[in-house]
Amino acid sequence: MTTIAHQLHQVHQRLQTACVAAHRAPDAVALLAVSKTFGPDAVAQAIAAGQRQFGENYIQEAVDKIRALADHPARAELVWHCIGPVQGNKTRLVAEHFDWVQSIDRLKIAQRLSDQRPAHLPPLQVCLQVNVDGGANKSGVSPGELPALAHAVAALPRLRLRGLMCIPEPAPDFDAEKALFMRAKAQWDALNAQGLALDTLSMGMSADLEAAVAAGATLVRVGTAIFGVRPPRAA
Repeated sequence: MTTIAHQLHQVHQRLQTACVAAHRAPDAVALLAVSKTFGPDAVAQAIAAGQRQFGENYIQEAVDKIRALADHPARAELVWHCIGPVQGNKTRLVAEHFDWVQSIDRLKIAQRLSDQRPAHLPPLQVCLQVNVDGGANKSGVSPGELPALAHAVAALPRLRLRGLMCIPEPAPDFDAEKALFMRAKAQWDALNAQGLALDTLSMGMSADLEAAVAAGATLVRVGTAIFGVRPPRAA
């Protein structure tokens, strides 16, 4: 068993334990393997261990990786998520190569993604990144501006709004972590009550996935606990 395969197994065990503790079905939460800065070989090891969904932060690095794995036998089963900031000059690359974008916080970017999504591909699956901390320098739409953005994005023809994503600041303990995640869950519930039919709540990473599961996450984004300490990016 490879190290990555072993660590994937360990993360799945953590997820199942967290789900049971939260009185949720053992398979209620999907795992997104965050492979940013790790090469195609590391991703291939995770694929061999059964992982199919991968998250990337850096657009060009991710596109190179997607292309490098284009001939992999499991290529048709792979699902690529953009989870980092999307700048206007990178929207075409994202629209052409990714299956999901979790980090939308501006209507202009969503509109560009919709306009540039190739006609032969299915609609781009998207989440809105919400700022649950209220920090002025953090990415994410504010809770007050979220409903208007959600309804506007849901109306775009080449996107399908699936839910919300958040990246709160580290909290001192489980209860504090859960309280932050519950803010995103409350926003998600409110949008569903408005008829948006969201099914994805992306929150929780290697250090705090248990609190995220307890708060209602449907997808956790785990990198370090699967791939190890992240190598420095090439200049």
